[in-house]
Amino acid sequence: MLRKAIYILLLISFVAIVVYKPNATSEPTASPLDPAKEDLSRVDYPSQAKVEWEPRFIRPQDTIESLFGKDWPLVARFNRIDRRHVYPGMTIKVPKQMDDIRDYTPLPRFYEPARRQGKYILIDLTEQWLGAYEQGKLKFSMPAATGSDTHKTPTGLFRVDARHRNHTSSLYKTEDESEQYPMDNAIRFHIGPDNVSYWIHARDLPGRPGSHGCIGVYDEAMQKRVYDIPAQPVLLDSEKLYNWAVGEADYEEDTGELEELEDGVVVEVIGDNPRIHGKSLFSLFTGN
Repeated sequence: MLRKAIYILLLISFVAIVVYKPNATSEPTASPLDPAKEDLSRVDYPSQAKVEWEPRFIRPQDTIESLFGKDWPLVARFNRIDRRHVYPGMTIKVPKQMDDIRDYTPLPRFYEPARRQGKYILIDLTEQWLGAYEQGKLKFSMPAATGSDTHKTPTGLFRVDARHRNHTSSLYKTEDESEQYPMDNAIRFHIGPDNVSYWIHARDLPGRPGSHGCIGVYDEAMQKRVYDIPAQPVLLDSEKLYNWAVGEADYEEDTGELEELEDGVVVEVIGDNPRIHGKSLFSLFTGN
């Protein structure tokens, strides 16, 4: 009887957490709506098995800059997360030796299918990572945020067919719903049978898949404009990729307006979303 009463109390506590949705940015507690429970150590990126790391709980007084100094961009990239998404109550992965991630990339340094392509973009959904190749050699790479499990990014071979430096979403708004979601430095690579367009563009990076199907990469300049943080933008991957893939070196003057392109860069999307492992909050309560 006592065991049954304890079970009921724990179940009520769990339901209360779900209903009241704790403020994850101010309280050190996990949101039950987050499949990773705001613990990025539960997101399984296969390439990280080669790096010794340990989980680090973010306390109220912590910032990624205060914890890691000039090496904070390395830790951010390793976790596929931006500074706006590192907040008290979450857990991130921290390498035991920072030198182990100074040249970290989960993608191959040479990719045979890209050998005969002047430029080639490879996106690995399992690793949440994007690589830019020239004649098969990796020129640079960057973390990405692709479609969630309910809005998966399509896989296969595609080709860039449009650019739009000042693009905004026609379907989705910012968190406060004050404006349409910005998609700076947008590169379109696919239009689905339902007429939905898929782009690579500037986006928030939460450390796991989180988009409605597009592929987002770092752009702290966009975040500063929209959210007024960070004070000093550093991570500008979307601009770097845009200039490399569809910039004026290969095409005519960019007016900032939507422009269709011919003979665009090949884009290959492979894999499936990363596995999120470990016991759920409910299983901890029930013992199942």
